Amino acid sequence: MGVEGCTKCIKYLLFVFNFIFWLAGGIILGVALWLRHDSQTTNILYLQLGDKQAPNTFYVGIYILIAVGAVMMFVGFLGCYGAIQESQCLLGTFFTCLVILFACEVAAGIWGFVNKDQIAKDVKQFYDQALQQALMGEPDANNAKAVVKTFHETLDCCGSDSLTATFTPVWRDDLCRKDALKSFFENSNCHKKIDELFSGKLYLIGIAAVVVAVIMIFEMILSMVLCCGIRNSSVY
Repeated sequence: MGVEGCTKCIKYLLFVFNFIFWLAGGIILGVALWLRHDSQTTNILYLQLGDKQAPNTFYVGIYILIAVGAVMMFVGFLGCYGAIQESQCLLGTFFTCLVILFACEVAAGIWGFVNKDQIAKDVKQFYDQALQQALMGEPDANNAKAVVKTFHETLDCCGSDSLTATFTPVWRDDLCRKDALKSFFENSNCHKKIDELFSGKLYLIGIAAVVVAVIMIFEMILSMVLCCGIRNSSVY
C-alpha cells in the first residue's frame, strides 16, 4: 500500500532533493577534477628541487573531494530510487550512507581548516629554497633556476616577501621576465601570488562543502520522516 497525504508529498520532496544531491555530486566531481588538472597548481606541485618534491598536501583534499563527489552521485541515485519505490531497506541504506558521508565531510572540513595556511606556507618555503639556490649559485643551481622560472611564469610574479630576495631577481633576466621591475613595484611577489592561488581554491572547496552539508541535513530529516510514514502505512 502506497503512502498518502503529507507523507506522499515528503516522498516526492525527498526525490527532488536527492536529484539535486545527485547533480551536486556531479558538479563537485567535475570541480575536483578541474582543480586536480588545473595548469597553475599542476605546474607548481609537480616540480622537483634535487631530491625534494614540491609539497602536494593540496592534492590530499582534492582526492577526498573526488571521492565525495563520486559517492554523492551513487547515494543520490540510491535515495531517488528508494523514495520512488518506498523501500524502507533502500531508504535505511541511503540514510546510513548519508551519515557516513556527512561524517567524512566534517572530518575533511576540519582537516582543510587546520591545513589551509600550512599548504601555502609549505609551497612558499619550497619556492624560497629554490630561489636561494638559484641566487647563490649552489651545485643544483640549474635545477633551482628551472623551478624558480616555472613559479615566475606560471604565477606571473617575481621574488618573495623579503626585500632583498624580491629586489635581487629583478635584475636577473635568467630568473624573471623583462618586465619584472613593474611586478616589483606592483607588489606582485610570489608569496602573495601563492597565497591567492591556494586561498581561492580552498575557498571554493569550502563553499561546496557547506552547500552539500545543508542538503545532507535536509535529506536525513526527510528520509527519517518518510521511513516512519511508510512504516505506519504498512501497519494500517
